Amino acid sequence: MSSAPIADYALLSDCCSGALVTTAGSVDWLCFPRFDSPSVFGRILGPEAGFWSIRPAGAHSSTRRYLGPTLVLETTHTTAEGCVTVTDALALGDGRRGHELGADSPGSLLRQVSCTQGSVDVDVVLCARPDYGLARPQLSPADGGLLLRAGDAVLSISTPAAFQLNTDPDTGTAQARLALRAGDVVGFALHSSPSATAARGSRTPAFWSQDDIARRLEDTVEGWTSWSGMHQNYRGTWQELVAGSGRILQALTYYPSGAIVAAPTTSLPEVVGGTRNWDYRYSWIRDASMTLQALWVAACPDEAGKFFQFLATAAAGQLAGGEELQIMFGIGGERELPERELAHLPGWRASAPVRVGNGAWNQRQLDVYGELLDAAATLPQYLAELAPETRKFLADAADTAAAGWRSADHGIWEVRGEPRHYLHSKLMCWVAVDRAISLAGILQSTERVPRWTEARDAIAASIRAEGWSEAANAYTQAYGSDDLDASALMLSIVGFLPADDPGIVATIEAIEERLTDPRGLVYRYLADDGMAGEEGTFLLCTFWLAHALALAGRTQRARAVFERAAAFATDLGLMAEEVASDSSELLGNFPQAFSHIGLINAAWAISEAEDRAAARP
Repeated sequence: MSSAPIADYALLSDCCSGALVTTAGSVDWLCFPRFDSPSVFGRILGPEAGFWSIRPAGAHSSTRRYLGPTLVLETTHTTAEGCVTVTDALALGDGRRGHELGADSPGSLLRQVSCTQGSVDVDVVLCARPDYGLARPQLSPADGGLLLRAGDAVLSISTPAAFQLNTDPDTGTAQARLALRAGDVVGFALHSSPSATAARGSRTPAFWSQDDIARRLEDTVEGWTSWSGMHQNYRGTWQELVAGSGRILQALTYYPSGAIVAAPTTSLPEVVGGTRNWDYRYSWIRDASMTLQALWVAACPDEAGKFFQFLATAAAGQLAGGEELQIMFGIGGERELPERELAHLPGWRASAPVRVGNGAWNQRQLDVYGELLDAAATLPQYLAELAPETRKFLADAADTAAAGWRSADHGIWEVRGEPRHYLHSKLMCWVAVDRAISLAGILQSTERVPRWTEARDAIAASIRAEGWSEAANAYTQAYGSDDLDASALMLSIVGFLPADDPGIVATIEAIEERLTDPRGLVYRYLADDGMAGEEGTFLLCTFWLAHALALAGRTQRARAVFERAAAFATDLGLMAEEVASDSSELLGNFPQAFSHIGLINAAWAISEAEDRAAARP
């Protein structure tokens, strides 16, 4: 298995699929042609699942960066004899700019090696293993490069390099050594199965010339640069971190449908050697709605209308038919996401099981209505242009929250035990009807306002009466519980109570004092959840604490908490889900949308709070 730390990986995206690349030049994760497709390279989860390495043959040091405001990666390797740069990207659609980022993405991984100084021998090792390592492809030379066949899948590699092929089905690899001198440039392109382009009438494997590869790399840089220039106008504190996080959230969007994935990976664990390993390559209503709100701060959420339409289509008939809204969907709108284990893979650092699919897809989670309507209320300008059935879908979501808020559920953290009356779930049902009331005119549902208002008042009274614990001196995880939960910080963030309310202040102080590790990073909760294993601290929850402190006017503490969490961004600005309790190692699926959402919103809240404080006489 790969020994690389999670923080060592860089993300590539074409707004359809994702790849992870180490500083050492190995692509250890790539799914084609969608984020949730079986991997072509998956060494991050086990050696059986393949990789593609390009690196100097001898001793060297390495540095890396994204080229400007893009997801195009440049890694520079320096040896005693010279320097080479490797430029990596998932190609965008030819000429696609701005709002079209992700349209017509060809499903091609580009890798260009340039010798910039002296002479360097570079080793290239390609070990493709489609279907999470279950398929052993047949390798064969072709005019323009190589062909890899595995069942119905056909991968093509555009390259001028002379590869030596090991055609043993158990160890099949392609290897080449490039003897490069200053000025030499060699490009590679791995193209996904032509079945992905069958709809466009082509089943012939693609091969690109060296000029094609160079031009498509340049075009991909220009595509990302155009999106950033058009969208990213945030000018507050921590501008570069916020801008980078905005690009990561955009990179997690699936352009063809408008869906947004929680992360581009599966089964990266919440603790090394643990079993809390989940597949995050799907579109959670909660995560995606919060992503839209964060993009409103960090960029420009022009994809909002497309996402609301995606949900209305994916959930067509559910709410109108009296069903509850499903909490998550496949990125193509798939409803059933059955979970299974890949027993042949040991997992990252022996953290098994490796799972694909997600068994939480059929859980009841009442908070999703609030996140959905809260995103809609943040972006009202996008609602008026929605189809009538999409606006009705949003109104029906508020109705479902109003009718079902008294039920128990599995909550925001998807606990796989008995349903409970989670405070956060009740709160977000309150948000759903509160925001629906403000949007009633746009949603053409003013006749529903009386019942929404009645539900809002009833939920508020319930939270005040049953959500507070005298023993904990705080709002807690669930009704009747004394256990702290970081999600209680949302009480002020969503505007349920004023940020300086005594109960909010007491809850903030309780979480800061009793739900943090020695570094001040916040746990989700410490209560027994019935699942085996432990977990690290959550970066999202730490950013929530900073956000709540800023709203309460405690800007110096907010800034300190924010910087404590932001320090765990990688050299490329990427954030995982968690930080190990006994080290500074990043854990969980990567990069994690939740963490970047938290960073963006907390930075904005602190910037706004500091501006308000500076404006006071």
